[in-house]
Amino acid sequence: MSSGKFKDFEAALLRAAEEFRKIKRTEIIRLISNLDADGISAASIIIRVLERLNFSYSVSILHQLKEENAKELAEEDYEYYVFCDLGSGQLSHINKYFKGKQVFVFDHHEVQGVADGNVVHINPHEFGFDGSSEISAAGVCFLFARAVDKKNEDLAHLAVIGAIGDVQEKNGFQGLNKVILEIAVSKGRIKVEKGLRLFGLQTRPLHKLLEYSSDISIPGVTGNESGAVQFLKEIGVEPVDNEGKWRCFSGLTDAEKKRLVAGIIMKRQAAGVRNPEDVFTNVYVLPDEKPGYFRDAKEFSTLLNSCGRLGNASLGIGACLGDEKQRLMAVSSLKDYKKEIVSSMNWYKDHVSSGSDRIIKGRNYIIINAKDNVLATMIGTIASMISKNNDLEDNVFVLSMARNPDNTTKVSLRITGNPDGVDLRSIVSELVERVGGEAGGHQYAAGAVIDTDKEGLFIEEAKALFESFRV
Repeated sequence: MSSGKFKDFEAALLRAAEEFRKIKRTEIIRLISNLDADGISAASIIIRVLERLNFSYSVSILHQLKEENAKELAEEDYEYYVFCDLGSGQLSHINKYFKGKQVFVFDHHEVQGVADGNVVHINPHEFGFDGSSEISAAGVCFLFARAVDKKNEDLAHLAVIGAIGDVQEKNGFQGLNKVILEIAVSKGRIKVEKGLRLFGLQTRPLHKLLEYSSDISIPGVTGNESGAVQFLKEIGVEPVDNEGKWRCFSGLTDAEKKRLVAGIIMKRQAAGVRNPEDVFTNVYVLPDEKPGYFRDAKEFSTLLNSCGRLGNASLGIGACLGDEKQRLMAVSSLKDYKKEIVSSMNWYKDHVSSGSDRIIKGRNYIIINAKDNVLATMIGTIASMISKNNDLEDNVFVLSMARNPDNTTKVSLRITGNPDGVDLRSIVSELVERVGGEAGGHQYAAGAVIDTDKEGLFIEEAKALFESFRV
């Protein structure tokens, strides 16, 4: 990472902080953020900054900043607005409707347009950093918070959670994310450990942890509940405690953990799995948290995502800020989210097996038009899960669609294998240019909102565009 780039970025953040400090404490700050884990983490950081500066504030969480949203927000009786994880792709809307207002935009999506003079626009892309891999919106908000007051460095863990939620952790961080992680570690907010590459080390029952071990295939165990229970007994790790409750990995003794790791490696080795010892990854532990949903940063980010996707973003913000009552409700929301995922995936599997016209397959694409059968806020999650499914070959486009209540349709695009040289955001932008709508996202996770009556046309244009690709 170039020190010159970082200094330029820091200078812009300091100017933004100086501008922000000029606002009278009697003003109410209008805060708008995105509904995913990164957006919720970003909003939580800004809220803590506002509270420490004794500002009052009003918060809204949006799925996407459409032109009508910008117009409605600008008509509200506020003078100062902060956009997190939104805005860089909608500068034309902000310029058009927020004249005479003071606006701060902290985003990491690709920039479209140039901000007017009343808009303080902070985006890493304008300083040579990749916002899809080197820093998330929560990271941008954290660096702004740090520029406001170094005491805000104690919020670094929220930026790490946001980056993980935005899938920017690839067995380590790079760029500005790495700098932020180092701050979080130095402040004692994050502890980095080597651990098994399994999701749910803190909360899932051991046998379920192994049954769902899609990231490290364990022959005879992965996808096999009874096989997982039998495996644990074979290696001398009792899956049930003395009270008859299922045990979690976090509750094992050190000796049991070692037996489990050795058992997994030997099981993979015996089955001829390539690189059988490749079962470890970085685990980001929040040492101030008790074992549970908030101790592992990856599990924390999933919980935040669940809150946002089900319209409970305020619970996610409360969880980030340590509100115990909100945390209990957030855990309940996570359980509802898991049920919604199961329901959505069952719908998909049923329609694939029945040959439904809602699932369109081509040489290098699969298009899923869920219409009203899957929540629009969930369709991106479903597309991501399908794109990571081993049933599909690499370089297959996964386009999913679901309807919003306002006669628009949410579109999400992913690709299996995440090949180099493919920019999904540019593909979605091209489709939107042909059909109409608004596009956004990153290289490997992009989306759009289109009019529902344009679904058929959008699908036909997408098929033609995908078929022209040679990845």
